Amino acid sequence: MPATHFIADLHLVDDREPAARRLAGYLHGPARDADALYVLGDLFDVWIGDDGSIPRHAATLDAFARLAVAGVPVFFVRGNRDFAVGAAFESRSRMRILADPTAFTLHGVPTLIAHGDVFCSDDIAHQAFRAKYTDARWRNRRLALPLWLRRTVARRARRRSTTAKQSKPADIMDVNADTVRTLAVAHGARRVIHGHTHRPDDHAHDGIERHVLADWRDDRAEVMIVDAGGVARRRLDRAGRFVD
Repeated sequence: MPATHFIADLHLVDDREPAARRLAGYLHGPARDADALYVLGDLFDVWIGDDGSIPRHAATLDAFARLAVAGVPVFFVRGNRDFAVGAAFESRSRMRILADPTAFTLHGVPTLIAHGDVFCSDDIAHQAFRAKYTDARWRNRRLALPLWLRRTVARRARRRSTTAKQSKPADIMDVNADTVRTLAVAHGARRVIHGHTHRPDDHAHDGIERHVLADWRDDRAEVMIVDAGGVARRRLDRAGRFVD
């Protein structure tokens, strides 16, 4: 039975870390059986631009490219940490960048996919940042900065983000159910798939399914699989093979 795979929130730092090696194993192994793979943002912990970040993740991008060459289409939705991926990233990885959110019919079900922060409408500060990073003109201005300055800005932004999260109420960093419902209805979707919140679970909002992808950690890595029978989750071992 044809099956579509989804992953998100790996937060890769470079090609040498265990998560990158686990991903490489998955792309070389279980992912070859997918009819398509969707990466829903924050694949990388930070992306300062194709010129500055491709060298650090070259092996990972090449692994995605080999999967695409093997006949599995790979799609990418920008996240709040890797919003600066561009044309060179697409060319090297052979991934196709999609709008956030994107709606389409998947195995017979009208589906809306997103990184996920678009649904976190109670987090006003993050929504202000999202309005910037989803603006191509703002991204281009950032990418025009010297590489050394982009690295400095990224480090400072990560520190500010960490500090801000410590003081924010946990509930405003989760999705707003009304926002999920509104966007799903606007796109004619009965199923929503996203990441970002690091709260993997399955929900229902007035007849609309919502499935949250798992973030990858040392002790947990998960792929969501969607086929005509529904939605399932599969764990990966450290070598990137399905556990069960």
